[in-house]
Amino acid sequence: MISTLSLAILSPGPAIIAATQTAFAHGRDRALPYGLGLAVGASLWCLFALMGLAVLFRLHPALFTGMKVLGGVYLLWMSWGLWRAATMPLPDAADGRFGRSFWGGIVLNLSNPKPALFYSALILSVFPEPLGLLRQIGVYAACLATELFWYAVVVLAMSTALMRTRYFSAKSWIDRGAAIALFALGLVLILKP
Repeated sequence: MISTLSLAILSPGPAIIAATQTAFAHGRDRALPYGLGLAVGASLWCLFALMGLAVLFRLHPALFTGMKVLGGVYLLWMSWGLWRAATMPLPDAADGRFGRSFWGGIVLNLSNPKPALFYSALILSVFPEPLGLLRQIGVYAACLATELFWYAVVVLAMSTALMRTRYFSAKSWIDRGAAIALFALGLVLILKP
């Protein structure tokens, strides 16, 4: 379960792109809380899956579609901001702003309902029998720990002075590439059934 979850976390998607971009552009002080928010947001989908949210989505597909559209619009908005900022100079590593960064990470991961389906499929494939409360707590703790670990690794690796310097040398290309990727992911989220 941990290896499958690790591969899903590290696959190019909105959260990993945003974590990398935040680390590059704003440094460790803003990126670590953002990564923590991403991990908490993703782990909430695990919790919701343990509570049966995927069943609710199957019973009410319009709810799932509505959440996908809202998530896609949020990604389009993020991509527009990143595109506009591509030619702006790199800011100094930011101080503080824990709350704003943390909540930004949560909002990003909660804007995409697909992890609820991923977690449901993963949990059902690993644990086909219903789980008791203690096992559910254990599954949630393992998912949260895995999410925290990988987002921390990405943020710490990408927020080093060397990586930020390399990023700065190609900032407009990297930012525009990330903006295009987020835009495409937003469109897919909106348009794909």
